[in-house]
Amino acid sequence: MTDSPEATAGLRLQFAATSDVGRVRKDNQDSGYAGPWLLAVCDGVGGAARGDIASATAIQQLRRLDEPPDSVPSTGDPSHDLLARIAGAVHRAHDRIVELVDEDPALSGTSTTATLTLFDGSRIGVGHVGDSRAYLFRGGEITQLTSDHTFVQSLIDEGRITEEESRVHPHRNLILRAIDGVSDSEPDLFVLELAVGDRLLLCSDGASGVLDDGRLADILATGGPDFAAVELVRASLEAGSSDNVTCVVADVLEGPYDEEPEPIVVGAAAERRLPRQRPGGGMGGLFRGHRAGDTGELEPITADLPDGAITNDPIDPEQARYAPRPPRRFVWLKRLCALVALVGVLWLVLAAAWSWSQDQYFVGEDDGAVVIFRGVNAELPGVSLNTLFETSDVQVDLLSEIEADRVREGIAYDNIEDAEAKVQDLAARQTSEEAPAGG
Repeated sequence: MTDSPEATAGLRLQFAATSDVGRVRKDNQDSGYAGPWLLAVCDGVGGAARGDIASATAIQQLRRLDEPPDSVPSTGDPSHDLLARIAGAVHRAHDRIVELVDEDPALSGTSTTATLTLFDGSRIGVGHVGDSRAYLFRGGEITQLTSDHTFVQSLIDEGRITEEESRVHPHRNLILRAIDGVSDSEPDLFVLELAVGDRLLLCSDGASGVLDDGRLADILATGGPDFAAVELVRASLEAGSSDNVTCVVADVLEGPYDEEPEPIVVGAAAERRLPRQRPGGGMGGLFRGHRAGDTGELEPITADLPDGAITNDPIDPEQARYAPRPPRRFVWLKRLCALVALVGVLWLVLAAAWSWSQDQYFVGEDDGAVVIFRGVNAELPGVSLNTLFETSDVQVDLLSEIEADRVREGIAYDNIEDAEAKVQDLAARQTSEEAPAGG
């Protein structure tokens, strides 16, 4: 992250948002929101499980954050207030998706990413789950603010592949964290001070997956937010994106709002959807009316499909990963090869998942004591996904009720240092509670 200049009080945002179904998929599973206090992008995952419902549901919950900061109760710590509100909204989105799945089991498996910024007039709180992204364009330089929660990002972090290699990796769509109504994933949370002249970009992986930082910076350096948002979507499609594309762009301007601008909702969450562009209508209507909802979308074009596939009905790439192929010659041989390939891929995925799990830790309870486990806090029939790694003298019963409950449920960390720091913190709290009894 770039160094933050001294914050300026009384700032405002000038924003735009654009979403397009893209040139391959039939449905837009992205949702976007831009308002005077909130920017958000959600990318639904699930194919037949209706990722559009997940992303739209998340936006409908998150948009409740879009209100002036002086109308919200404050603890006196602006940064804490921003992050607490974001975390609460993400949890509400999770709970709402749980309710929807309970009402309609066919939605089981649906999930969505969520990347959002909450503005308070001088700074933003950033919340992030999944592989949508937030960028800061400042002083002619672009900085990626968020880190993808994906398998390929873990490979990049380990130095095993490069950013460029991740764009074509066979498992680039494997998301490790999302709002899914199953695991209540904690969002990444942090605060960023803003300055006049900053430009913010939030986008789905339909844009960031095909446009590198240099290309993003070139586009963000030109025009206003409306132009930049439209051009980012257009450039993503021309670069070959096969996904839905959603971009939210906001400029930081000096002075407070004279009158708050109307929010913009796009994609699956749009309250009013525009009709598709008529066949032969040309490029002029591609991004028409994005303030009201979806862009005027191109009719899907035929993708490069295997021999024998139906060429007048493009396949959703997300569903095609699991769709059976029509039978052709040498069916038994091809099925055998497919089975071998599937077993090989499954082994690689399981091996990668196991390797990743062994870099995870969580603070839990063992025989009444606070301990550190290595692995993930989950169980499979006949398979142990964690082992006892370190013990401590901290007694769970001597902790506060809230801390004791958190320990019993398990507190996950990405590294041993953070887990050990948490145990030390609990030890200090235990000591402070024991002191009156010793006196």
